[in-house]
Amino acid sequence: MTKVYVSTLIDAAPSEVWQAVEPIERHVEWMTDAEAIRFEGDQRRGVGTRFVCDTKVGPLRLTDHMEVTEWDPPRTMGVRHAGVVTGTGRFTIEPAVQGGTLFAWEEDLRFPWYLGGPIAGAVGGGQVMRRIWRHNLATLKHLIESGR
Repeated sequence: MTKVYVSTLIDAAPSEVWQAVEPIERHVEWMTDAEAIRFEGDQRRGVGTRFVCDTKVGPLRLTDHMEVTEWDPPRTMGVRHAGVVTGTGRFTIEPAVQGGTLFAWEEDLRFPWYLGGPIAGAVGGGQVMRRIWRHNLATLKHLIESGR
């Protein structure tokens, strides 16, 4: 299993940060690895929401099937990955001691053998994903702080 954790401080209230991440369909605006999101069914918010995310990391393209497993506005959003890469992911939003909001993103992922399995996940996958997600959080931070 590959564990990835990234976080950022955002100069905004937790409720403002939640407003930016709550619309799952808008994650493509700040996640460079997410090319498209399609919902499976009518539900768009809350536990049980199912969606497919077309993901691109370098030359690698995957279809990530996800289901929301945790939904506690404005604190937490959790998902289960059930595509080629499996595991869990979670956003947490909490007031920062110095003001603003600490936004954290953690994932526990399993890569299949044909993507190098646990070795590739531990060595390259974690490092690559951490770099991409740091960039994603910088983009999210900019969008929120600039009022977009």
